[in-house]
Amino acid sequence: QVQLAESGGGLVQAGGSLRLSCAASEHRINNFGMAWFRQAPGKEREFVATISYSSASTVYSDSVKGRFTISRNNGEGTVYLQMNSLKPEDTANYLCAASYIMVGSNQPGDYRYWGPGTQVTVSS
Repeated sequence: QVQLAESGGGLVQAGGSLRLSCAASEHRINNFGMAWFRQAPGKEREFVATISYSSASTVYSDSVKGRFTISRNNGEGTVYLQMNSLKPEDTANYLCAASYIMVGSNQPGDYRYWGPGTQVTVSS
């Protein structure tokens, strides 16, 4: 059982930056592919970015490519999402997830463990 807890969300103006963190219980993420998803009210959960267990591979959605960066520190059991050049359409609850697919995945169904999320609101 892995428990995930996100932090770092908040209210920011368009063009600003935020850094989200996802901390795993007992630092247990070494053998998991990790990802960030987001969900806005009334919308389906949307893939944002994924990173393999070794950090060798990262994949981003087209909507965030070039603006967001996913990274991880296995020793600390933490995954990060650096978000730059934020837009109002980035407003959502951002969720961290862990998958037994070690290279990561862009499919929500491939993820076994989820955090409750952290809210990001971007004002225009």
